[in-house]
Amino acid sequence: MELNGKVIVVTGGAGLLGRVFCEAICAAGGTVIVAEKNEAEGRPVAEDLHKRFDGRAIYLPVDVTSDSSLQVLISSVHNEFGFIDALVNNAYPRNKNYGNIVEEVTYHDFVENVGMHVGGYFLASKHFGQYFTNRKQGNIINMGSIYGVIAPRFEIYEGTPMTMPVEYSVLKAGIIHLTKYMSRYYKGRNIRCNSISPGGIENNQPESFIEHYNAFGNTKGMLSPKDICGTLVFLLSDASTYVNGQNIVVDDGWSL
Repeated sequence: MELNGKVIVVTGGAGLLGRVFCEAICAAGGTVIVAEKNEAEGRPVAEDLHKRFDGRAIYLPVDVTSDSSLQVLISSVHNEFGFIDALVNNAYPRNKNYGNIVEEVTYHDFVENVGMHVGGYFLASKHFGQYFTNRKQGNIINMGSIYGVIAPRFEIYEGTPMTMPVEYSVLKAGIIHLTKYMSRYYKGRNIRCNSISPGGIENNQPESFIEHYNAFGNTKGMLSPKDICGTLVFLLSDASTYVNGQNIVVDDGWSL
């Protein structure tokens, strides 16, 4: 499962998962583009990886909801390296009201949050898909979620200020099916499209939530970002050449 010589773009490359994904790609021998809207977050991640992995990381800005931004990103990467092997759709656009309980979610906020997230994944897939079509090969990996597969377990949030936003479940389910749609749409073009649906990721959640969450796990329960990296590297590598249109759940059996 080596990525030697591969050039891979990770949107949301400075996020909780993104920065660990970028490091895993470099560690496997690949070159990574830390594509992040916020330069103050993205550039330090790229510079750190650049120093640690023989220059195999750069930062480039991107807004996944913008045609022109994605076009500039693709052109910049191609001009720098001559080709692009894969896209990891990992950005997480959302508005300031994201995360409210159902009763407080307005029509505008629901539509905007679902639209930005699913729309951003679609737009990136569209533009990279066109590039990969011209190159006659490519690989797209979308980040789904277990909550795009099963209904929320609301009981694990009791006694905490947390909830599972309705937009999240809807948009992640949409991304999983977008993955299958694009996989079939690109049939015959040597373009693969798969998704990864992680379980809960450790991020300083309240202890009571973690305890309730872990009760559903088989071994560990709540995962760390590094626990997802093996699946990511597998899908990016030639070891998964004939894996296409699949949603791989990584959740320690939590959704069973």
